[in-house]
Amino acid sequence: MGFLIRWLINAVALWVTTKIVSGIDVTTDNAGRAALTILLVALIFGLVNAIIKPIVKLVGCIFYVLTLGLISFVVNALLFLLVDWLAGLLDLPFNIDGFWPAFWGAIVMGVVSWVLSLLVPDKVEKG
Repeated sequence: MGFLIRWLINAVALWVTTKIVSGIDVTTDNAGRAALTILLVALIFGLVNAIIKPIVKLVGCIFYVLTLGLISFVVNALLFLLVDWLAGLLDLPFNIDGFWPAFWGAIVMGVVSWVLSLLVPDKVEKG
């Protein structure tokens, strides 16, 4: 259940990001295909963050220390570009127009996901 909630939070955050950040687009006019694209790209985003991000952090931990964590903004942007590339391999109508949209998009995704996570309780209490 936690995975499903996290996936939906990422999907909503991704949708908000496509609306706010210029250069990040779902390039279809079909509302159903756009919703499916958002859900699939959110799944890819979650998998990339769960599998690849910890490896990058481990390998590049010295850069995190030397830059006081600021390198994480660049890493998140590059991982977001990786998500775009993977979506392209799956022929999904999702596009990021370069590094700077990915940079700002990763920040917006992080903030929106964080806010939505605050609104969702960690565990449902049985009463």
